[in-house]
Amino acid sequence: MVPITVTLQKEKGFEDLPLPRRQTSGASGYDLCAAIEQSMTIPPGEVRLVSAGFRMAIPEGFEAQIRPRSGLALNSGIGVLNSPGTIDPDYRGVVGVVMMNFGKRPFVINRGDRIAQMVFLKTTKVDFVETEQLESSQRGQGGFGSTGTETDE
Repeated sequence: MVPITVTLQKEKGFEDLPLPRRQTSGASGYDLCAAIEQSMTIPPGEVRLVSAGFRMAIPEGFEAQIRPRSGLALNSGIGVLNSPGTIDPDYRGVVGVVMMNFGKRPFVINRGDRIAQMVFLKTTKVDFVETEQLESSQRGQGGFGSTGTETDE
């Protein structure tokens, strides 16, 4: 696999935090750390924007997706509200994570805690063509829950 090059600029005051990194050689996601001055609490049912402490330039033709960490979700009920959050290649602002406490207890985030993961994906440009009628398909206009039923056989 040939890596892409993503340039990063750390925010002042957070130079000590590690760059996003994979925890194992087979991991798809790069862990993001909380770039906060002091501990932050997310009460049950509430949302907080948590800085990852850097800006980046993603090559054209790619996006970064911000996703929850499975351990935080399972053990503490912490998720990424707009999961996956998309970072476009032309965005140059500070990377942030929209975290939600779906759990029943307050959740404390400390400086440097691993709060989410970032996955890079190729994107495709699309040319839309308007038409009066679409080709038919086996599914047709079946909505949510319409696949996998006995009538699909």
